[in-house]
Amino acid sequence: MLSTLIADFRIIFERDPAARNWLEVLFCYPGLQALLLHRLAHWLHVIGGIPLIPRLISHIARFLTGIEIHPGAVIGQGVFIDHGMGVVIGETAIVRDYTLIYQGVTLGGTGKECGKRHPTLGENVVVGAGAKVLGNIQIGNNVRIGAGSVVLRDVPADCTVVGVPGRIIYRSGVRVNPLEHGSLPDAEAQVIRALVDRLEQLEQQIQQLQQGQQKVLIPFVNSSLQTPHTCDSQTLNDQAFLEETGICCRLENKVIEEFLDGSGI
Repeated sequence: MLSTLIADFRIIFERDPAARNWLEVLFCYPGLQALLLHRLAHWLHVIGGIPLIPRLISHIARFLTGIEIHPGAVIGQGVFIDHGMGVVIGETAIVRDYTLIYQGVTLGGTGKECGKRHPTLGENVVVGAGAKVLGNIQIGNNVRIGAGSVVLRDVPADCTVVGVPGRIIYRSGVRVNPLEHGSLPDAEAQVIRALVDRLEQLEQQIQQLQQGQQKVLIPFVNSSLQTPHTCDSQTLNDQAFLEETGICCRLENKVIEEFLDGSGI
């Protein structure tokens, strides 16, 4: 227990450049205070036979710090809750060692199911401000969850997730500074840009058709073979040709497909 408390204290100086001395950290960091009270409440919760006191300690910690951690939650050593206001950690949540949690984060459930209903976070996970991680899901080691994201599925180790719902944008091999949330790309903006580009292409094709200058090659995909082709607009309007090839007129775009299918999560 003592080694855990020391790790909780030291990690603040490693991750927060504003931490200047031990008195300031001890009395002015609600994340540390909430963890200290939680560890007492969790110990009382584990030994059993005390139905009220652990929840009362949790309630007092919530009143003093704005951080609500259920006594049943399992919190590893070296966990840092930065600022912390509005953080909620559910009863069956598991947060492993050296996880960094910013303000407004929720580690919650998705309903009233019994048993394990809250997420499990691996080691060295970073959960950005306002992010929601919901349900009995597994978040791998070294995962980065961008601010404001909503994660509803398991995430493999060494990935970066952003968006609503959360989508993987980086996998292992690409390092993202855990404090540099501004370096995360905007998945929604990329998809909107791809759709705008597609609209511009369609407008150009319509103009060419109206001017009657040339046959316009239109992209399509063979639905049976899943292979891309092109044909002119007159051929594409031929019903026999449509029935023979079983095609649907659409543009293959990797960015849009990954956005719609969750980028592999």
